[in-house]
Amino acid sequence: LMVWLRRTTHYLFIVVVAVNSTLLTINAGDYIFYTDWAWTSFVVFSISQSTMLVVGAIYYMLFTGVPGTATYYATIMTIYTWVAKGARFALGYPYDFVVTPVWIPSAMLLDLTYWATRRNKHAAIIIGGTLVGLSLPIFNMINLLLVRDPLEMAFKYPRPTLPPYMTPIEPQVGKFYNSPVALGSGAAAVLSVPIAALGAKLNTWTYRWMAA
Repeated sequence: LMVWLRRTTHYLFIVVVAVNSTLLTINAGDYIFYTDWAWTSFVVFSISQSTMLVVGAIYYMLFTGVPGTATYYATIMTIYTWVAKGARFALGYPYDFVVTPVWIPSAMLLDLTYWATRRNKHAAIIIGGTLVGLSLPIFNMINLLLVRDPLEMAFKYPRPTLPPYMTPIEPQVGKFYNSPVALGSGAAAVLSVPIAALGAKLNTWTYRWMAA
């Protein structure tokens, strides 16, 4: 019974984290970033997406102990977001209005780190977390460059619930920093390591809670 309860609890956590990560992407990260704010919020977007990915991916990976599960977790997030894209499309928005972030390659780097270090948890946290933070902003900038004029999309398809202080503005590229990719990668790489450690600790806490 306890084995069943532990497995159920873990899988429930995985589903909850994956669903919430998708909601964060649509409502706080991807939706605003790719339409209303464009380049100006790239650093914040990079940090939120990197930390969100690494906490769930490392939790799932250490739970199974099998390299490859982090990529599977990122695939779940990607599928959920594509479903949300379809829902937006059904409401009359263009299909590229919500752009799915590129999580899978970064999750693959986390899996490769875990595999290459012979399932070393600490290496996965330090090296894998750093690689996720460094790589995700790069992949997503390539993603952004393929989107047709984000600002035009923002004005053409405004959100009815958008508060006044979040109305679209002209992107201030280079006003505060010259390279949002470099700044986003640096900040995300630093912050993804402690968040990865948190994901690993959550795995331990769950076992202890279920064993109590």
